[in-house]
Amino acid sequence: MILTIISMEGVAWLLHRFVMHGFGWFLHEDHHRYTEGRFQKNDTFAGIFSLLSFMLIFFNARELNILFWMGIGVALYGVGYFIFHDVWFHRRIKTKYKPKSSYMKRIFKAHSYHHQTSNSKGPGKSFGFLYASKKFNIK
Repeated sequence: MILTIISMEGVAWLLHRFVMHGFGWFLHEDHHRYTEGRFQKNDTFAGIFSLLSFMLIFFNARELNILFWMGIGVALYGVGYFIFHDVWFHRRIKTKYKPKSSYMKRIFKAHSYHHQTSNSKGPGKSFGFLYASKKFNIK
């Protein structure tokens, strides 16, 4: 489970870079533009990943095998991502959270950079979310 959570950052980076900013851009693009309403087409990805996690858990719950624990790991990563990304960074749920630790400031700066460099002309930079290079340290 822990290995899955850690691995998910790499999986998320690859999916974000090559799927969301590749052939899945038509679903992800509204995440990089202001849109009215509570939901975005980009939320389709959360639905897909949630369904995958649910299926891994549901179909492997009797044996509690590795696929079950992978499903739990994917779900926990998803919860963390939702809190970091959708709630704290994009404020899709109202909160007064402001990053105080150097780690959280670095994460926020890297994600801001990602949004500044992503558009229809190019995929942008900095695709992870729970890890960000030290080059984004705020001095």
